Order: sequence, then C-alpha cells, then structure tokens
Amino acid sequence: MPRTTPPRPIDVEAVFPELAAERRTATRLHPRRGAPTARDSSVGGPLLWPADEPWPVCTIPHKRGSGYRLTDVLREREILERAWQRDPRNGPTAEESDILAGFKRGRHAPHLADTDPIPLLAVAQLYRHDVPGLPDTGEGDLLQVFWCGFERHGESRHEPHVELRWRHSDSTGPWLTEQPAPEVVGREELVPSPCVLYPEQVVEHPYLMTLDAELRDRIAAWEGPDTEGDRYLSELSTAPGWKVGGYLTWPLTGPSPSPCTRCGTEPTPLLTVSHTEWDPSTTSWIPYEDRADTDVMGANTPTDVSPGRGRLTIALCPHDPSHPPTLITQ
Repeated sequence: MPRTTPPRPIDVEAVFPELAAERRTATRLHPRRGAPTARDSSVGGPLLWPADEPWPVCTIPHKRGSGYRLTDVLREREILERAWQRDPRNGPTAEESDILAGFKRGRHAPHLADTDPIPLLAVAQLYRHDVPGLPDTGEGDLLQVFWCGFERHGESRHEPHVELRWRHSDSTGPWLTEQPAPEVVGREELVPSPCVLYPEQVVEHPYLMTLDAELRDRIAAWEGPDTEGDRYLSELSTAPGWKVGGYLTWPLTGPSPSPCTRCGTEPTPLLTVSHTEWDPSTTSWIPYEDRADTDVMGANTPTDVSPGRGRLTIALCPHDPSHPPTLITQ
C-alpha cells in the first residue's frame, strides 16, 4: 500500500517567501515490515549480491566476541511479534517470557580475536527506479548499505562503521542466495528487521538553527512566546523517519560543520536512518494509511533500528561522491 503524507498544516513559504529558494525534495522511504526479495528496495532484506564477490567485512580492531547472538535477536523479535499480534493487551505468555529471558548479552564468541574479519550487516538496498532523488554517481543504479554490528569505531571508539556499495542491477548472476552474517552484535538495535519500502517525495525546508538570525527571530515572533520555533521544527521543516536527500536536523548538538575528510566540502545527506517514523511531536507527518494503526505496538518503529543516539545521516561529498561518506549522529 503506498504511503501519502498529509499536506503541511501551513504553507510556510507563503508566510516566509524567502524559504521558497531553500526548499529541497526528500524521499521518505516509509519502511514497513514485510518480506522483500533481492529484486526489491528494502531495509534489512536480502541483497542482490554476486556469488563470486567477497562480502564486506569489518577488520577495524575492537572487541567482537561479546554481545548478543544474532540468532537470539531474530528469535526474540519473532516471538514478540507473534505474541503482540495474538494478544495486543498482554503480549507474551509466561512460557514465551521464560524463553525471552534466556536471550542475554554475553561472551558468546570468545574465539573471535579483536582483528578477525566479521561480516557487516546488510542494512538497506535502494534501486534508483524505486527511489526518486537517489544520486547518480556513475557507479550503478543500485545502492547497498552496510554497517558493523558494533559501534566501537573512530576516535571516540563509540562510532558506527558504514560502507556503501553501488552496482548495476542489470548485471547477470549467479547471485548469492545465503548472506553472511556476524555471530554476535554489540547492540540489538543495529539489526534491521526486514521491511519493504513505499517511497514518497516531500518538500523540506532548512532546520531552524541553520537559518539566519533575522529569519529565526521572525519565525519565533510568528509562533508566539511559548513555542520558540517548535511548530516550524515539528511540522514545517524536515520530515521524520528514514529518507533519502532533504535536510539535516541537529536536535542534540545544534548545527556543526562536518566537512568531507578528503576535500573539506560540506557534504549533503544521502540517507537518513531513524529509530522512529514519527514521535509525539511529529504526528502531522503520519501518512493517511497509517493513522488507524498508530496505537499498534511497534507501528512507528518498523525497522527495530536505532543507531547511535537514534538517528544517523550518511552524507556524501557533492564535489566527489567517491570520497568517504560522512556520518552524522543525532
């Protein structure tokens, strides 16, 4: 079922005409639980991957033997989904709760050394014919996104490690039928549940704190003393959830330069990954087709993913998309 975002409650460009020059198109991906195939754009689904091509692995040194068994993560979700569908009021039975209690963090792969290669998790694949706005890098029409199941990278040792692959989807097989996967992951929230996508283009405007001070003050005056830009932020600027393109949001740190590590150019958003498709402040963005199910358990968290502090934007250098992607967590 396609997803349709309601029109914005106010035509913000009519109130502040200078915002018309700043509009950008974003493609909301609208992931919803399903059973995608390798020929579908998806989150957490099987990838169109050549059988003779090595699967991406993480070799960055970090502890990788302790965490959650991937099989336990998947089994736990299966039990919970079935339980809440069967009994929306009470959820799991006592027997199911006993099983769930056994899925614990531990040293489940002690044989793994800190530098042993571990398969990256398949996060998403996006076909350009499905996703308007997916950039044309000249490397193919299919983008595949991977990350490590541990957030123990970078200078802080608390950062994700992401890899992108572009390929031509019309290449002939044979294709991989069973994807490699890590034994253990550091966080359950890094494992995406299989979702089909319902891409939809929407218009976005810049994050409030990136606007010039004079315009910010006018927006605050227009909204009134008790809101201080809340309505612009929640309803009139950037869409929540998974999306391609659009604008960055900075709710935790405020705007911060994130120049390309190769050339210093400020990158532009490629893919935003978010824990929630909507929250209490962004309910105006809920698609018409989902409004009857907003109280269903997990309706706004279909992917089960929450990278970093809840939102990760993978940004590309507009000067040269082959430069390493920039990762911005909020």
